[in-house]
Amino acid sequence: MSSAPIVPALPAWAVVTDKRRAHIMRVTTLLLAWADALALETRECEAWRDAGNWHDALRDVPPRELPRPAVDPTLPPGAWHGPAAADRLQRDGEARNDVLDAIRWHTVGDAGWKRTGRALFCADFLEAGRHFAKKDRRTLAKRFPDDPERVLREVVRMRLDIARRDGKQIHARTLAFWEVVR
Repeated sequence: MSSAPIVPALPAWAVVTDKRRAHIMRVTTLLLAWADALALETRECEAWRDAGNWHDALRDVPPRELPRPAVDPTLPPGAWHGPAAADRLQRDGEARNDVLDAIRWHTVGDAGWKRTGRALFCADFLEAGRHFAKKDRRTLAKRFPDDPERVLREVVRMRLDIARRDGKQIHARTLAFWEVVR
């Protein structure tokens, strides 16, 4: 892939603020750096790039304006943007299941994911613009190409710990994902 600056290639229907666009750029840049370090083939690099570019395409739409996801009606409203974006991309002709599933479940995880979903889940959490546990997250982001499975376990564990600390309910899909990766 190219070392040129990343400019998110958002669909025309995307609803993102400038702040969200910057987040998408950081996620995609991280994914492409990892793909390069892992020497992934072009097709997989493109899948990682597109998952990064599109994962939050509808994140700035108020949840009340998104449909409850038929694929999993138990998802909390804050996670509805993933299934909505994946459905829209599929209607527009996107056929790569790894990209669609990565986008669909990026907020809660998925036990059936392969590398694209797992990498997006990590990059979304580890991108440098987030303001918590900066040193730990930076270390994990640097370690990802050398040990993606261990980094993924740490990311899932950290996300579970944060949710528990904040008194949030942990979605069943996240718990199933944790069972697969731990």
